[in-house]
Amino acid sequence: MGGSAPRRDGHLPVETTSFVDRRTELTEGRELLSRARLVTLTGPGGVGKTRLAGRIAARLARAFPDGVRFVQLSGLLDPALVPLAAADALGLHDHSAQPALDALVEQVRERRLLLVVDNCEHLLGACTELAAALLRGTTGVRVLATSRHRLGLTEEHLLEVRPLPVPDPDGDLGAAESNPAVALFADRAAAVVPGFRLTPANRRAVARLCRRLDGLPLAIELAAVRMRVLGVEQLLERLDDRYRLLSGGSPAVAPRHQTLRAAVDWSHELCGERERSVWARLSVLAGSFDLETAEAVCADGERVRVHDVLEAVAGLVDKSVLCREPGPDGVRYRLLDTLRHYGLERLRQGPDDESAARRRQRDWMQQRAGACERAWFGRGQREIVARLNADRDNLRAALDFGLTAPGEALTALRLAGTLWFYWHACGAPREGRYWLDRALDASPEPTPERARGLWVAGLLAGCPEDLTRGRRRAEEARALARRLGDAAEAAHAEYVVGVTTLFSDDLAAARDHFRAAADRGRVPGQHLSLVGLDRVELACSLGFLGEADRAIEVCEETRRLCERHGEEWVLSYVHRMLALAHSVRQDHPRAERHAREALRLKLAVNDVVGIGLTLDLLAQIASRSGAQDRAAVLLGGADRVWTDVDRGRWGSDALNSRRRDTETRLRRDLGTAAFARAYERGGGLGLTDIVGHALEEHRRERPAGEGTRPGVRLTRRESEVAELVAEGLANQQIADRLVIARRTAEGHVERILSKLGFSNRSQIAAWVTARR
Repeated sequence: MGGSAPRRDGHLPVETTSFVDRRTELTEGRELLSRARLVTLTGPGGVGKTRLAGRIAARLARAFPDGVRFVQLSGLLDPALVPLAAADALGLHDHSAQPALDALVEQVRERRLLLVVDNCEHLLGACTELAAALLRGTTGVRVLATSRHRLGLTEEHLLEVRPLPVPDPDGDLGAAESNPAVALFADRAAAVVPGFRLTPANRRAVARLCRRLDGLPLAIELAAVRMRVLGVEQLLERLDDRYRLLSGGSPAVAPRHQTLRAAVDWSHELCGERERSVWARLSVLAGSFDLETAEAVCADGERVRVHDVLEAVAGLVDKSVLCREPGPDGVRYRLLDTLRHYGLERLRQGPDDESAARRRQRDWMQQRAGACERAWFGRGQREIVARLNADRDNLRAALDFGLTAPGEALTALRLAGTLWFYWHACGAPREGRYWLDRALDASPEPTPERARGLWVAGLLAGCPEDLTRGRRRAEEARALARRLGDAAEAAHAEYVVGVTTLFSDDLAAARDHFRAAADRGRVPGQHLSLVGLDRVELACSLGFLGEADRAIEVCEETRRLCERHGEEWVLSYVHRMLALAHSVRQDHPRAERHAREALRLKLAVNDVVGIGLTLDLLAQIASRSGAQDRAAVLLGGADRVWTDVDRGRWGSDALNSRRRDTETRLRRDLGTAAFARAYERGGGLGLTDIVGHALEEHRRERPAGEGTRPGVRLTRRESEVAELVAEGLANQQIADRLVIARRTAEGHVERILSKLGFSNRSQIAAWVTARR
């Protein structure tokens, strides 16, 4: 039910049920967007605004060379996060100190794209500010919004999404099958009663039922589920009884609101007691969630036990209260916004029930974040990133609860600090700073959580104006950790002090700082990722200072540490430092191999900053090895990536001087016109496209039999399996998703490896990612 599953990558939702024709609205929406830059789809809850917006946007995708992106706001509570959610959907990773909305507008100023902003009504002011800033600060960005209320801008054009038209049940029903409301009911009824179809015997009852439900898609879908146990006539009779009960309600309530409320009430009454409790408790979850999360939030050991939750979830899916959708670990679930708000109403009827559920949700998010942090330096980093991306709305809800509920601020600081690796490694520094700034202000006491929060906030500083503040916070964290006797947090803070020194271009001081850290060795409790990064930064400073042999020695030691643990993120930086060191030694083929390996690993965890840094280095290496046209393409792609982060590369002289040297060399060797053509070609590629270009160039340069084989074509099923491998699914999970035997899934994977000339699943994942 609900028909579409929002995606965390900002692309349009995946439709999970058939779309009932809305030709008039589709045509009108396309026409409005062709002449207006802000179109808002308005209408009551359950009318199908999100589905329609997705369809309109999909049909217009070719008109927007910089893409169509979807911002799902239903799980967002804090208005301040609206521009961050939009930036997240657009793949922007701003590190500057300017206001989030200003940074967003600056980064998309020259782009032609369509931004779909869904479920604006509860964040109307922030959504209006977002739309106004984009309309007035850009020329090529258009906004398609969905909301129960208009945004109120003079530039806004409205398209009212009305309920589906229904036929007159007492009129001619010869063409009833083509009526949208009747067709929707028949489609959903056939999903629960195989073989159901419209017949002369049931058409009139179905038409009367759809009319009774005012043509509201959500109400029709909820009613269709009852076909498991009732015939159409029985369904209509029971619904008539419900409306007679409802007729004594307030006349101030809009009829269509009464219709939807009646349908939801009825679904609620048909649930068992435990299903109702689980529905109410699940309503505190924002966005999608997995079964483990449902169990942690719903089970209290008294009224609802852990083993009850699975049965209740299955029942709620069966009754179309919960939607199923694919996730990184298998099946995830979602409450439609209308049903979530209904559940919250029910939850709030009990004293302290809502706060108890939110505490359980907060505690579970902390437990999950802690487990991910402990596992971060090891195998499965891609799966960790995918899981946390899927849980993003629930992490936000847990942080918001900690910062708004009395006496809970320290728990918010603990969670924000635990997620340091996510904010830093996976392109979310601005949001991390937002939560940490709030939590640090709310928790001034000298605690281990504050020491952690201070150095993480310093680590996320990423622009010249913020580096000084970041260093001060790291130094404060170091002093506090030492006062508390916490050697691990002191060592973590030391790393950040060194990083700010390095990015302030004091290379000799940075080298000495990190050499001392390497000589000291790991202190008890120090995170291995930061142990590895101490050595990475030592190698970086050595490479910039021309001490290539020592840099390579440090990298090889760190590489062995990473490989023993199956770690990839720090390893990607090790490969980049090896590329830098070998380029200093003028060994360009070896430098290029290491840079490409770094690029492949960074794409796997969406390390956008690392991708920008590595593309810069690849362009430099290519220019020095005589591949000038490729170097210009890579430089154009690198600059495009950096526009999503910080055009000034944090003001670092070490980074900017090398980039300027590369461009000067290319303009001289290629000539201005040829350089401009190649550079613009690279600048026109998106993140995955430019990485794919760099990796594809590498494959084309290798002899046949090394890597992807020429002329290879996967079958449709093999392509599906390759996509699931790229999502990080194991063979059993692939088998479950495609409803095939595990042995069959294993056979597909083996054939893909053989066809492409690969030796492991990671190569398949990189190959798929490069082609998206």
